[in-house]
Amino acid sequence: MKQATPYLFFDGKAGEALAYYKEIFQGEVMDVQTFGEADFPTPPEYDERIMHARFKKGDLFLMVSDSFGDQTVTVGNHIALVLEFESEEEINNHYERLSKEGSVHMELQDTFWGAVYAKVEDPFGVIWDLNYTKG
Repeated sequence: MKQATPYLFFDGKAGEALAYYKEIFQGEVMDVQTFGEADFPTPPEYDERIMHARFKKGDLFLMVSDSFGDQTVTVGNHIALVLEFESEEEINNHYERLSKEGSVHMELQDTFWGAVYAKVEDPFGVIWDLNYTKG
C-alpha cells in the first residue's frame, strides 16, 4: 500500500470547499464532474452538485464529493488531516490563511515534541493539524 487518500464528503458545499482549499493551499482543482454530467438519471436538484473532484498541491492530495440522495453527511471531530511543513514561514502562512475564516482549536505554538504546531477547523468542519518539526 502506497498511501491513504483523504476523501471528503459535503452536503452541497463541495464546490465552495474546493475553491477555499485552492485559495488556502494554492493548489489545483482537477477532474470535476457533477451529478448532472454523470451517465445515470439524476434529479434536477442534484445536477450542479459535485460527484467527484480531485485537489492537488505538491504531496497534498484530496478527493471531494457532495452527498447524493438519502446519503447524509455528519460533520464531526473523528478525523484530522495532518500537514507536515518544511519551514516556519510555510506553516505561518497556512495558519494565517486557515485561521482567517476557521476556528482555532490550538494556537500556533512551540511544542514539547520539538515542533511548531496548531489545530484549526475550517469553515466546512474539516480539522487540520499543522506541524513543522524543527531541524
